[in-house]
Amino acid sequence: MRISIVKMLSHAGSGHPGGSLSAADIVSTLYFGGVMNYDPRADIDDSWRDRFILSKGHAAPVQYAALALAGYIDEAEFEGLRQLGSILQGHPDASKCPGVEVSTGSLGQGLSIAAGLAQGLALKGQMGRNGQTPPKVYVFLGDGELQEGQNWEAALYAAHYKLDNVVAIVDRNMLQIDGNTEEVMGLGDIAEKFAAFGWETVTIDGHDPVAIYEALTRTRTSNKPYAIIANTVKGKGVSFMEDQAGWHGVTPCAEQCAAACDELEPLLICDDSDGSVKGGGQ
Repeated sequence: MRISIVKMLSHAGSGHPGGSLSAADIVSTLYFGGVMNYDPRADIDDSWRDRFILSKGHAAPVQYAALALAGYIDEAEFEGLRQLGSILQGHPDASKCPGVEVSTGSLGQGLSIAAGLAQGLALKGQMGRNGQTPPKVYVFLGDGELQEGQNWEAALYAAHYKLDNVVAIVDRNMLQIDGNTEEVMGLGDIAEKFAAFGWETVTIDGHDPVAIYEALTRTRTSNKPYAIIANTVKGKGVSFMEDQAGWHGVTPCAEQCAAACDELEPLLICDDSDGSVKGGGQ
C-alpha cells in the first residue's frame, strides 16, 4: 500500500503523502485484518456492511490503495489520480469511486456523518453478518482536524444517543500543514477529551498491527462510542519523509519516488515461484 501511495502521488505531481503513509497500517488492518465486514461484490444498499469514512479526505491515496487490493478498483486507475474525469479524485468522491461511502475533504465533518449513519442503522435495526447489531461505522480522523468544533458536537451527540456502533480512529501524527499541532492549536490529551464526552477510549501505537487489531476488536463489546487514539509518524516508511511537516502536501519527484520504493520494497514478501506478493509490510 505504501509503495502504491508513493507511486501514484509522484505520477500525479500533487497530493498528500505524509498523512497517507501514517495511516497505512491502520487502514490495512481494517480492510485486511478480518475487522471490517465488506464485500466489493455487494450492493451499496446492503444493510449488513460496516462503513468506513475517511474524514481526512486529503489522505485519499491510502484508501485507494486499499480499495485496489480489496477488489473494488483496478490498480490501473492509480495513473489517473487527481486527473479530470478520473474516479480517483484528490479527495474521495462517492459518486465516482466504488467503495467510497461518503465524499470527504472539508475537514471536521466526518464524525458528524458517521454519527448520522450509525444512528440510522441502529434505528432501522439492521443486523451485521457476525451478529453485530447494528453494523459498525469506522471514521478515520486527522488530529489537526480535531481543532474544528463540529467534531466535539458530534462527540456529544454520539455519546448522548449511545451510538456504540461508532468507532473514531485518530491519526495522531502531531503534524498538520502549518507545523506541529500543539504549536498551531494545542489538542492536549485527546483520549481524555473523548472520555470526558462519554466515549470509551484507548491509546495505541498506530504502526503495530497487533495493537491496532486488538483495539479494533475490543470495540465489538463496548456499549459506548469508541475512540482509538493511534500514535503515528507522518510519512511512515520513507525515511526522508518521516516526521516532516513539509511532506504534508508535497509529492516526491521521480528520483525521490525511486528512493522511497527502494526503502519499502524489501518489506514485501514474495513467492519465489511467480514473484507475486503474498504478504508482509503494508
